[in-house]
Amino acid sequence: MTVYVDDMYRTAMGRFRHMKMSHMIADSTDELLAMADRIGLKRKWLQKAGTADEHFDIGMGLRAKAVAAGAVEITMRELQRRCAARRSATTHEQSN
Repeated sequence: MTVYVDDMYRTAMGRFRHMKMSHMIADSTDELLAMADRIGLKRKWLQKAGTADEHFDIGMGLRAKAVAAGAVEITMRELQRRCAARRSATTHEQSN
């Protein structure tokens, strides 16, 4: 199981006022929440909870903490691929 942080901060989309933001996702909800606890994120900030697109938006300071705690740095494109694969797997499971 792995936690991932993307490089959205490098794009205009990743800028919110004076902050640079990234997405943080994981292979499982439990691992995502464990990392959130570890780096000081409030669980209530989880976005799209219970879906294949669940994630946290994190600033650069929390991104650095997540990477230091073992999160893997990926591109936005890779994050999109991972979420699409989870959506596909969920759809496949529901049809069986």
